[in-house]
Amino acid sequence: MSETLERWSTRRAFILAVTGAAVGLGNIWRFPYITGENGGAVFLVLYVAFVLLLGLPVMMAEIMVGRAGRRSPVASLGHLAVAAGASRHWRLLGLFGAFTVFCILSFYSVVSGWSIEFLVASINGDFRGVTPAEIGAGFDAFLADPGRMIFNHTLFLLMTISVVAVGVAKGLERLNNVLMPLLYLLLVMLAGYAATTSGFGTALAWLFKPDFSAVTPLVVMHAMGHAFFTLAVGACALMAYGAYMPEQQSLPRAVGAVAILDVAVALLAGIAIFSVVFSQGMDPSEGPGLMFVTLPIAFAELPGGALWLSMFFLLLLLATWTSSINLAEPMVSTLQGLGLPRAIAAALVGLAVWLLGLLTVFSFSSLAEWRPLFGMNGFELVSTIPPEVFLPLGGMLIAIFAAWVLPEAMARRALGVNNGGFALWRAVTRWIAIPLTLVVLVAGLI
Repeated sequence: MSETLERWSTRRAFILAVTGAAVGLGNIWRFPYITGENGGAVFLVLYVAFVLLLGLPVMMAEIMVGRAGRRSPVASLGHLAVAAGASRHWRLLGLFGAFTVFCILSFYSVVSGWSIEFLVASINGDFRGVTPAEIGAGFDAFLADPGRMIFNHTLFLLMTISVVAVGVAKGLERLNNVLMPLLYLLLVMLAGYAATTSGFGTALAWLFKPDFSAVTPLVVMHAMGHAFFTLAVGACALMAYGAYMPEQQSLPRAVGAVAILDVAVALLAGIAIFSVVFSQGMDPSEGPGLMFVTLPIAFAELPGGALWLSMFFLLLLLATWTSSINLAEPMVSTLQGLGLPRAIAAALVGLAVWLLGLLTVFSFSSLAEWRPLFGMNGFELVSTIPPEVFLPLGGMLIAIFAAWVLPEAMARRALGVNNGGFALWRAVTRWIAIPLTLVVLVAGLI
């Protein structure tokens, strides 16, 4: 396959695109509840540390492989492996990445569809005057209704595939240029509203005053795993974005900007959520239900709560939309590498993901008791094994390829830094990031 012809038109477009890829459920849904379950500020400190030592080096490795190859992930890995005198079988890593994001997008689309349901309900004022028990029962009834679940899953996938189908410049770039600034505007507005609530001071203390006596091996492992998950590395998705990267852009600077923007989203979302939760005297460690049960209860009791809750679910929808586009892109790029037109490739990806997504849909109703492996139902399988096992395995292999297999001159040119900067990246990747990724992988297998 020849070099990829499309490019991000500006450096800003690339940064917004990768930020849009990284910002999603991990920041707005998973970060608040996993922080609540793991001691608040001490988890945040560990999370930021692992973003620097683990997430960023692997993220740079993945993007630089795509930038060096200028092809689909499969074609880039195969081409670069041959150029390095290594086995062409490295290209199978691209297929593994495509399979990983295929599994992840199937449940991601269903869960993201929940935000559509809750956005509509909050706009309609359905949470006003409703008791906590009724809100919880309503969520359970929604999960048990496959018709409503399929409708939202279908709508969300159509939103995603329609953007991917029209290409990089017309689709991904234009959308990110609008949605990412809007997303940050909504976050700042929500954080400003949080500052007016009685729980704001408690939330800041919870997030920014660490109690290091709360550090346990499990908290460290959760922080390490979340740092890996939130930056969207390990599935060759960012490799596809790297193939469109401008020639003269410094990769470390771009990735550093992405990391700052990514962590900022998590912090602003955490401030907004925990302020509301503490204002109502609720428990911050409510787990995954924090977003879809606890928050509607909390907002319903606050002045203007319906409006702010609507804004929150709009924010969640925008963030998951940009991330899902990132998940779909490497699969579409891989099919393009086989000669399919982009629109046809996008349609095939959308159909396949929709079909696998039905497994998640019915896992809450007719297939709830079907547990084919490890005592997990279908939803638990696709939402646990790919993120906790496949992503760190893929990330470790990508980092090994970039830091050990790729010729030094080629790697340095793709990284876009001087000799000292390259030596630092390679040392951190080889001796810190790869071993830490192995630890994340082993923890996911246990």
